[in-house]
Amino acid sequence: MRRILPFTLSLFMAVPLLLFSNCRVLISASHSGLGPPRSEFMENLLDKTSEQNYCSLSGIISDACCGYKTVEKINDELFPQLHGLVKANFFKYYKLNLFKECPFWTEYGQCVNKACAVETIDETDVPEMWRSNVLGALRTSPAGPLFQPYKKCEFKEQDFCIVEDEADVESVFVNLLENPERFTGYAGASAGRVWKAIYEENCFNSAPTTNSLGGKSQPASPIKKTNLAGIFNNIANQPDVVDSDTCFEKRVYYRLISGLHSSISIHICNEYLNQTTGQWGPNLDCFISRIGSHPERLENVYFTYVVLLRAISKVSDYLKGYEFCTGDKVQDSEVKDMVNQLVNTAKSIPGTFDEKQMFASSQSSLLKEEFKARFRNVSKIMDCVGCDKCRLWGKLQISGIGTALKILFSYDDEFFNPKVNPNLLTRTEIVALFNTFHRFSESLKAVECFRHMYQQRVRETSIMRPHDKPKVCIRELV
Repeated sequence: MRRILPFTLSLFMAVPLLLFSNCRVLISASHSGLGPPRSEFMENLLDKTSEQNYCSLSGIISDACCGYKTVEKINDELFPQLHGLVKANFFKYYKLNLFKECPFWTEYGQCVNKACAVETIDETDVPEMWRSNVLGALRTSPAGPLFQPYKKCEFKEQDFCIVEDEADVESVFVNLLENPERFTGYAGASAGRVWKAIYEENCFNSAPTTNSLGGKSQPASPIKKTNLAGIFNNIANQPDVVDSDTCFEKRVYYRLISGLHSSISIHICNEYLNQTTGQWGPNLDCFISRIGSHPERLENVYFTYVVLLRAISKVSDYLKGYEFCTGDKVQDSEVKDMVNQLVNTAKSIPGTFDEKQMFASSQSSLLKEEFKARFRNVSKIMDCVGCDKCRLWGKLQISGIGTALKILFSYDDEFFNPKVNPNLLTRTEIVALFNTFHRFSESLKAVECFRHMYQQRVRETSIMRPHDKPKVCIRELV
């Protein structure tokens, strides 16, 4: 039994990138959803980069321990493994609450495009052990329903985000493969307000959107629709950079948020709806305007990738001992083998990110708590997303990055003994972690496709080798 959730206003599908420098909102006009890039912009860019290997980064990734080319080689090996893994039942079914009210402002947006909808599945179609009545029964106390020793808070001290509770009766199961992250064609004040609130959590010297206990403070100020175009035009040329004197921990925080936003933009451009033909496919102009002309954004995608990779490497022993149970012994065994292969590959890779550099000083305990509080608030802001499909992928990927941060900064290596701590991570955290890593892996593969498309356009513009066959894009590998 399937049902379609109501349509609501989009967040991520045609939304501007909001970037902060000194905690000032920097919104690029090319990300505003106000229309395609001007033809003269494209012509100038082609002229300036015709002799360059467009969007091909080299050297060491700043704040990391490896280079861009190394990451691309690693991804060539890991991507096929991830692509197969997320198709398994254990990883394709995700349960989350899509109906939480926005804790910061009232959201009235209504989407009229079916692309915003999420198709859910009935609990009878998932393994019995995952159903809320079974999980809820495990928490029932012999003393009666009024005595709730197992009732838990929204988060534990170790959590960097709000973890989805699979026993929540208001949560729904979603088949991620049937609800791909892609373009929906909507933007506006609602979308801008959400990203503005998310990036305001980067301002460590100001009060967070909420306190660490989840209580409300002043809501983020909305961007008025009448002023949105003017804001885009006024600050379109601002650089996407962080101050050079920003401490390592704050740079990491900013780069993770920017990397997520940039990866989402890549997916949108790679799965773009041609409203004339009705066909989905890669849109080079979209990629150039949102990512290609802003190299810092692409750099942050690589950076977030290596942080996720390091987390999977660190938690590899725990994952090897984890029981990936769906009730199908044959598939469970296959998934176990696939996970073991992937984590063995991840663990064999030399250092990619050194988490021990963060929160290392005796004075950093307060900074770590603020880091956690602000990232938790970002996961709460996701409940303000109007578009159901955008909310789904936003919540999942914030949870995936939050799980990686939890692995890296909340536990020492000895905690990842599955016999001693068998319930260190929930199923939803593991599903979110691997699906988020897969999304970033897909982003890097899509960049290869766009790189080739760009060079093809340069050659055709120069009347050079117009007969070259374009490279197969990632969307055709699904």
